[in-house]
Amino acid sequence: MLAHRIIPTILSRNLSLVKGQGFASDRVCGHALQSSRIHSSRGVDELILLDVAATPENREPDYAMVEALSDKCFIPLAVGGGIRNMEHIKSLLNAGADKVIIGTAAIENQEFIRRATDHYGSQAITIAVDVKHGRVFSRCGNVPTTLDPVEWSKTCESLGAGEIMLTAIERDGTMTGYDIPLIKRVSQSVSVPVVASGGAGTYEHLYRAIHAGASAVAAGAMWLFTDQTPAGAARYLMGNKIEARV
Repeated sequence: MLAHRIIPTILSRNLSLVKGQGFASDRVCGHALQSSRIHSSRGVDELILLDVAATPENREPDYAMVEALSDKCFIPLAVGGGIRNMEHIKSLLNAGADKVIIGTAAIENQEFIRRATDHYGSQAITIAVDVKHGRVFSRCGNVPTTLDPVEWSKTCESLGAGEIMLTAIERDGTMTGYDIPLIKRVSQSVSVPVVASGGAGTYEHLYRAIHAGASAVAAGAMWLFTDQTPAGAARYLMGNKIEARV
């Protein structure tokens, strides 16, 4: 059995580490690169780095920041924010990203998913499915669509996406637990890995998400505002018969 991944999520705005609730990441909590390097030194399974300012500011990803991080980071790095075309993907991979996370651009142009996966491989393309009120949202949770999260996830898989990052916007930053019914519905509808995101606050929350079908669990606030650690989470999961890498 493959080990379930425990993934710290780093939200960045102009190099600052930010956090908030419901995608309103307005609280500065430190330096994004410093936080990323701390997680890397602890040997976590993977890091997710999201530039939450890139899409709202209509700018490209911060390639220099990714390069600076990957130079000191020896674990898989997934990067999202501001990705709109093939050149952006190429530049991020050249800067050291192992995979890219695409949200808004995939919704606005579904064929972009197919072109990206055909060129770079499914393993390099993760689609962000951000959900609120039962619908998929774009533009960092600011623009509602008519897309159903289950059907959209299935479409993304059919277009070649290698992974779904599923985030419950209303639970983001609350540390009250993931949206378990949502995770279960999406995980049962696709065969690609589903990364649960939005709401983790305890090791038990991670366990419940994996039990619902998630292949990986992403968390941000619980590492920032509690004394819990990814290593502690792995030990907890192993103690509850969930395969994880300690």
